Amino acid sequence: MEWHFSPRTGSPYWLNRAKSLDFDPRKDVGCFADLALFPNVVNELRDVRIEDLIPRGYDGTARPVAVCESGGTTGAPKRVVLLEDWVERNMALWEENLAAHGAHSGGNWLVVMPSGPHLSGPFAQRIVRLRGGVVFTIDIDPRWVKRLIAAHRQEEAEAYAEHVVDQACHILNTQDVEMVMITPPLLQRLALREDAVHRVNDKVRTVLWGGAHLDPDTRFLLRREVFGRVTLIGNYGSTMALGSANERPGLTDDDPCVFDTLAPFVTYWVVDPDTRARVPYGERGQVVMHHVSRSAFVPNNLERDFATRVEPTSSSAGDAVADIAPVPTFDNATVIEGVY
Repeated sequence: MEWHFSPRTGSPYWLNRAKSLDFDPRKDVGCFADLALFPNVVNELRDVRIEDLIPRGYDGTARPVAVCESGGTTGAPKRVVLLEDWVERNMALWEENLAAHGAHSGGNWLVVMPSGPHLSGPFAQRIVRLRGGVVFTIDIDPRWVKRLIAAHRQEEAEAYAEHVVDQACHILNTQDVEMVMITPPLLQRLALREDAVHRVNDKVRTVLWGGAHLDPDTRFLLRREVFGRVTLIGNYGSTMALGSANERPGLTDDDPCVFDTLAPFVTYWVVDPDTRARVPYGERGQVVMHHVSRSAFVPNNLERDFATRVEPTSSSAGDAVADIAPVPTFDNATVIEGVY
């Protein structure tokens, strides 16, 4: 709190926003539970100058990596700035998790996810570059797919999604790929193509899925019946949280898909959407995410996801979450996942 709200080190955005708070973050916020004092400010991030989000304490050494935008599910995209020191820390956490899964993060990756302003692109490029591999990418515009679906132009949306999978299949057919990073809707379309399934099982070692929900029955089918020779690992996070976490290692087929947080930097709460009180373990509620690091401060963000609250593996702050599913409406808008 001292870093983000001191006039010497805080960002212009938070120093100005603090004037409208009815508490003093430097005096009144002493534990993670106190993050509930903050309003959810992410809708303000649709219009804030990116320069105003960088803490002054960096004094010109922040080294921005990318400006990342939300998917635009509920309106104009929200923006955050990704700084080098946070990317390095998040990459280390990713590497630890992949190693715990026994997954090999080296070799070439095929990233069948949006790049451009989306968070997945910079992270994938960085981790593969560190491992000495090559990243194959394709063009995806998830916002256009959502517009097609909202306009009831389902046939065009289907054709676009198939066009995306065509691009992925061409790379799988012609290149050496050991890791595929893909959204669940596109993974399910890939699974319907017999030749692509053979290619994945023959050459790919790990499939990392995320960016949209995957129901438990489909997850089981993909793991055991379709891509039986490949390690499938789920990934859950948010652009506004500036990161994501892979699924808990060691889960059996009978376990739900559990995601632990990147605590203490990114933490989740599962709450009653009406009262914002945390639900008991094993109960379902809406996900609240907090990002608290040197590079950014985005507290108390109510996400557009329902989840089951699960006890974390350690005593760290926050909840683990399982069986993620989108809420039907959010901010008075129908939630449309599309391909991302």
